[in-house]
This record gives sequence, C-alpha cells and structure tokens, in this order.
Amino acid sequence: MFATVANRHFFSDSLADMGASIVDLSFLENINGLPAGVESTDKLPSMSLFVPFTNATKLMQPDFEQALEILPNVTCLISDGFLGWTLELASKFGIPRLAFYGWSYYSMCVSQDVGMNRLLSGPESDDEPLTVPSFPWIKLTRNDFDEPFNVREPKGPHIDFVMEQAIATAKSYCIIMNSFYELES
Repeated sequence: MFATVANRHFFSDSLADMGASIVDLSFLENINGLPAGVESTDKLPSMSLFVPFTNATKLMQPDFEQALEILPNVTCLISDGFLGWTLELASKFGIPRLAFYGWSYYSMCVSQDVGMNRLLSGPESDDEPLTVPSFPWIKLTRNDFDEPFNVREPKGPHIDFVMEQAIATAKSYCIIMNSFYELES
C-alpha cells in the first residue's frame, strides 16, 4: 500500500494484523494555494481547494513511479477515482488500474444518468422537478446539485478535472465501489 507520511497512521492501524506493508510517498510542501501539511481531502479547510489539491497529487507521480519500479510482483493498482494520473503508470508497468470510489454506487448511477441525459442543461427553472430516465421514480431539481454540475453549460477547472477523471476511469480495468446499505441511505 502507498500512503503519504501524514496519512500513514490512518492505514497502519487498520492493516496491522494483515501483514501488509506501507510505502511512504512524500507530498510536496509549499504548493501554491494549499495550506501546509494538508495531505488528504478531509483536512482541506474548504472544498473550494479540492481541485487544486487533487492536481497537486500529480506531483507525487515520479516518487510513485520509482517505488513501483522496485516492487516485485505488482498485479494491479487500486487508486482513488480522483487519482486518474495513476492510469498512466499502471499502463506503463502493464498492470490493470482499478478505480476506487468511496461514494455510494446509487449516487454514482443517478449522477451518471443525469449527466449522460443532459438533464441539467435544459431551460427548466432551477426548482423544476426533473425525472431521472433510468430511475423514473426519482425527481431532482438543478438545485439538488452543487456547482459546477448545476450550471447549464459548465466550464472551468472543476469540470476539466471531472472529465479527466471520467476518461481515466473509463480506461481503467474496473471500478470498485462502496455498496453497503448504511452508506446508501
């Protein structure tokens, strides 16, 4: 398993009885626009820093690549869905990348259906109920979505990031999702 130094403790307790090893990756310091010491999204002071943070993770790619070069028998790479840049390394080493998404499968399916059917790009008012085609019993409004998804013609760094991750996920071997009942509610 790979983790940044600040996140090592989170995983080491969980993996203690499994005989798993953790390889430390350095998260670069003094990244313009990000607070010092933030190495995970839950430590961000504002989710407005999410895209700059995830883009900063790309700076770990050279260290990650060096670590992969010396590991024996790597059979797959499971990385968070927002670390799409890991697909390039998995491809370089000839191993499948599996994209992990921590949000619920239900939310992902509904969101994808809304996006693929461009339900939020129409002229409806922000409060007008929209029927989700694959889930006709679900009614949503544009106001049920955060920016940039609730914008009729979204553009900018956040949408660019989302598209980059969607492409990387589509090119990955598979998706691993949470599906337990407690998360679905």
